[in-house]
Amino acid sequence: MSTSESPAAPPRPAGRRNRRATVLATETLTPHLTRIVLGGPDLVDFGAGAFTDHYVKLLLPPPGASYAEPFDADDIRARLPKDEWPRTRTYSVRNWDADAQQLTIDFVVHGDTGVAGPWAANAKPGDELQFNGPGGAYLPDPEAAWHLMVGDTCVVPAIAASLGRVPPGVPVHVLLEVDGPDDELELTSTGDLRLTWLHRSARTAPDQDQLLDAVTALEFPPGVPHAFVHGEASMVRAVRRHLLAERELPREALSASGYWKQTRTEEGWREDKAEWNRLAEQDVAPA
Repeated sequence: MSTSESPAAPPRPAGRRNRRATVLATETLTPHLTRIVLGGPDLVDFGAGAFTDHYVKLLLPPPGASYAEPFDADDIRARLPKDEWPRTRTYSVRNWDADAQQLTIDFVVHGDTGVAGPWAANAKPGDELQFNGPGGAYLPDPEAAWHLMVGDTCVVPAIAASLGRVPPGVPVHVLLEVDGPDDELELTSTGDLRLTWLHRSARTAPDQDQLLDAVTALEFPPGVPHAFVHGEASMVRAVRRHLLAERELPREALSASGYWKQTRTEEGWREDKAEWNRLAEQDVAPA
């Protein structure tokens, strides 16, 4: 899922297997963000909590599929052509309540676009969802002088989860780009939060990289930060290059991950990742 240069983290939780959960509740957070709360016996050993960027890989029928939940993914792959196989979509865990055995995922929704968004927009209590996980690798370094978190709408859940693990009083600068003012959420932190919202609707050009501009303009506090830069691949690559090459941030102080790529499906982005990783390394290679 990512190109990550974070410090060594705790071992990944066990149990990354296919699971089936039931929708317990839904909530519209913003025009483009829908919250789904899941539960069920398959979550008994889910085991999230070691990281704040935990994610799961959802299994969803493609549009027009001849089957729906409950389905057996292995059976479908064995007897149906590949274009009818379940689509895999990666989503961040917003919260895992181990006591209640409830998993919360916030879905980005843009009308009928995509596979997971339309599912979330139409989900109702009692619906079922298959997924595997959790994975994850990032946790705010408690020894860092300050924290920098940069992302777009799809990264809001991971950043929101991370803000609760910043040590009290430690500065944390958050730069988030969303569609517009209605997509802003109230975020809180145990640290000293400095939050900046940027709006795609305010771009002066379609290809303007507001997040790169904002990071470039940011006056860094003293000391070495722990940086979390996740989201659209082109943005992540540009900000990564700036932090490593111009700000001289140590690699071990950076978690950088391209969650998605403009104009590409998740399947296409998975095909592109090896080349993206190569180019990202080339960006900061010695001349």
